Amino acid sequence: MSRLLLAALLAGVLLGAQAQVTVARPDIPLSTEQEARLAELLPDLRCLVCQNESLAESRAPLALDLKYEVRGLVASGRSAPEIKQYLVDRYGDFVLFRPPFDARTWLLWLGPFALVLLALGVLLRQIRGSRRAVAAAPPKPVDDAALKKLLDE
Repeated sequence: MSRLLLAALLAGVLLGAQAQVTVARPDIPLSTEQEARLAELLPDLRCLVCQNESLAESRAPLALDLKYEVRGLVASGRSAPEIKQYLVDRYGDFVLFRPPFDARTWLLWLGPFALVLLALGVLLRQIRGSRRAVAAAPPKPVDDAALKKLLDE
């Protein structure tokens, strides 16, 4: 009996929480221009859960919450730079697919190029070193007796 009562109570709490989320999240109506701004803004924002998907592509619950928040910001009349700055202030540069080039992110932007240049430098040094080793090695003296023996066979 107590298990049945506990299960009923748990189901009631879960259904109540689900109803609260649904009621608390009405769809905000947007004008055609605001819909276009929203559609242009969402691909530039990263899903904080999926990380490899934009906010426009993601179906994660957190992404849906963030889309709703961005929709509200667009409806309130904020510009795209203001919305991005609001999200960066709240979630950090990670929320942007293209973080700004500044003192905190220069390694992120220049790191891959530096690694490629470093790899090319190491490769060139290896090639030059192997050529010098081959050129610096004196030719071995020819053993005439061994060469004659090989040719006679």
